[in-house]
Amino acid sequence: MARDGLEALAARDSFVGRHIGPGDDDIAHMLDAVGLTSLEELIEKTVPPAILKPGGLTDAPMPEADALDRLARMAAKNTVARSMIGMGYYACLTPPVILRNVLENPGWYTAYTPYQAEISQGRMEALMNYQQAVMDLTAMDMANASLLDEGTAAAEAMTLMQRAGKHKGRTIFVDADCHPQTVAVIETRAAPLGLTVQVGDPFDDFDADVFGLVLQYPGSGGGVPDFAPVVEKAHAAGALVTVATDLLSLVLLTPPGEWGADIVVGSAQRFGVPMGFGGPHAAFMAARDQFKRTLPGRLIGVSIDVHGKPAYRMALQTREQHIRREKATSNICTAQVLLANIAGMYAVYHGPEGLKTIARRVHRLTAVLAAGLKAQGAAVLGDSFFDTLTVDLGDPAVADAIHSATVERSINLRRHADGRIGISLDETTRPSDLNDLFEIFAGDGAPVTATEIEARNPPAGLPQGLVRESDFLTHPVFHVHRSETGMMRYLKRLEDKDLALNRAMIPLGSCTMKLNAAAEMMPITWPAFGDLHPFAPAD
Repeated sequence: MARDGLEALAARDSFVGRHIGPGDDDIAHMLDAVGLTSLEELIEKTVPPAILKPGGLTDAPMPEADALDRLARMAAKNTVARSMIGMGYYACLTPPVILRNVLENPGWYTAYTPYQAEISQGRMEALMNYQQAVMDLTAMDMANASLLDEGTAAAEAMTLMQRAGKHKGRTIFVDADCHPQTVAVIETRAAPLGLTVQVGDPFDDFDADVFGLVLQYPGSGGGVPDFAPVVEKAHAAGALVTVATDLLSLVLLTPPGEWGADIVVGSAQRFGVPMGFGGPHAAFMAARDQFKRTLPGRLIGVSIDVHGKPAYRMALQTREQHIRREKATSNICTAQVLLANIAGMYAVYHGPEGLKTIARRVHRLTAVLAAGLKAQGAAVLGDSFFDTLTVDLGDPAVADAIHSATVERSINLRRHADGRIGISLDETTRPSDLNDLFEIFAGDGAPVTATEIEARNPPAGLPQGLVRESDFLTHPVFHVHRSETGMMRYLKRLEDKDLALNRAMIPLGSCTMKLNAAAEMMPITWPAFGDLHPFAPAD
């Protein structure tokens, strides 16, 4: 028997053979059909010379195991700190039953875009859960499922207000306490449209001569303002109002739909989706019924099939990119269905009681933190908050020292340029994290403890007039899947209603996900990638 060398037995090209379908005979047949003799000739004739790399690729291919090992060593260079930066991104706990059966399951991740209703009933039910959760929490008439991210959703809301509103001005007012990245996306989108963006305090700087407003609730700095008077003033002037919000905060706060918002946008990231160094994450847009014909994104509805049975479908405008392209309101391909499914299932698994427990715990920890910092002499700005505090240290040098001390304890806080520090808590925060902060802010003094401050029963930070009283998630689906096995079976029932790559070739949708090998999907759930905040320090 001939003896092969170790290099020949390394199977370095096995990945290519397993994941690129055409073999040598297939390639030769296709080349012959177009009158060429090699792939190299094909590349030379199709790739512009200015960007063609001479000599092609020079790195030898790796076996899957070697590639994953190399990637793991690269990931190990990342520092996964406790993130308290906030700004719309929060650490969260992905329920393992959802992680394993949705995010890591090709029955869900290869077929997430529901182009064909007849083979997408499971996904559509999952997206309907997402829409219903958003509608309930925002108290709006309808919601889409979904959009790219919060900043993009706010920019889409801007164009919706401009085309659907009665005010024909060309200026939009944006709350200065919106997340900075949201303001930046709005400004970027407005420029080529010839729209003027005015950024300021909506209570003091708002000029009635605008077509729309974008408000942040709670604010990026943590405050929870009562925007009802601003909304009333805007509507009197013929302007529409968009509110960017946080879904978890709306478990405890009066939802924007109850105080006059026309459109509500935000991110569903903290509903079980890892931060992933900034995304992707599912955003949402909820609106009043009058905007149903112009709402961008994917809209799932319930209809009746030819047998008289309920069936899910996509509303007309979400199909217009295929049917009436010139009238399409958006492109739904990149609207993060997989992440919307995860967020919707997070709401299904926890239900209203579970979400209330999570929100109350986050808020209670924030109240303890606020009271403890004040007891140690820190200047905590404002009296209202949900999960975020801004501390004014007065001196940038003092702020730098605080940041250095937090980094030593593997904590990242939000840095402002003027001596202020932002601290945001989340589902993963524990009392021990507060004790670390108390010790850091105490400096050479004696720190308080979370237990000590909790015993003093510190006041809540929710404004008395903005505490939620209305019910949410009342549909039965949010009350019946509490056990892990029950949830697993529900997910499997929905999966079995769909056609995904684990059953057959799928002709439409999910282009990126269905072309990824399992080895390429594995690293997305590694903490070294998934648990990084997008604004973590570069080092």
